[in-house]
Amino acid sequence: MRKLLSTWPLPAILTWASAWLLFRQLLGQGAALHTALGTATALGVALSLLGNTWWRRVLIAAGFPLSLALSLPSLGLAATLPAWAWLVPLLLLLAVYPLNAWRDAPLYPTPAQALDSLPQHAPLPAGARVLDAGCGLGHGLKALRRAYPQAQLHGLEWSWPLRWLCAMRCPWAQVRRTDIWAAHWSGYDMVYLFQRPESMPRAVAKAHAELSPGAWLVSLEFEAQGIKPSAQCSESGGKMVWLYQAPLNGLSGD
Repeated sequence: MRKLLSTWPLPAILTWASAWLLFRQLLGQGAALHTALGTATALGVALSLLGNTWWRRVLIAAGFPLSLALSLPSLGLAATLPAWAWLVPLLLLLAVYPLNAWRDAPLYPTPAQALDSLPQHAPLPAGARVLDAGCGLGHGLKALRRAYPQAQLHGLEWSWPLRWLCAMRCPWAQVRRTDIWAAHWSGYDMVYLFQRPESMPRAVAKAHAELSPGAWLVSLEFEAQGIKPSAQCSESGGKMVWLYQAPLNGLSGD
């Protein structure tokens, strides 16, 4: 149950629903508006501790009061919108961020120059196959193209709206809609990730099983635990880039 509650964005959805339920119940029992509002908001703030990063805690805590403000009759919104209209944001969230991708990172854009130093540590031949696993809107692919202009760039993205937008923004890359964990990583000379710390053990196990000797696993910002990086670098004031060359060192049996 604890693991399920840590799966984003489930903590936010459960917190917002609980705050609204408490708010409605208190009003139904005759509580004053300010009492119901304060109590439900306090519940949201308390449950924001379910978020494991500061920005998730802010989203969890702010969700109920913001949604309440948008629905206040004094703003003229509640009277003009049908009840089903409040389902539209949820449906858009599910389209952009499908259920089976909740364990992966949300939209974390790769800074444009974050990977410029990669060729100094991981030189690749012309025509090398480079994969951005979880390419989102294509920021990582564009950064990879800056670093390796002669590489064959590939992107994998499960969300169909993001996959479509990425393909539009990066017509020079082959972008497919598929699960990055189900797709095989063999055949790529480099796999690039900008995930989150919880995803790194899974990425390491997959790279260990599927990457060919000499291929690279590259992670922006988040270090893989249990294996030794072959190199690390960062642009001035930028995020750290961690590089691991197969066969990965530090795993049992290596």
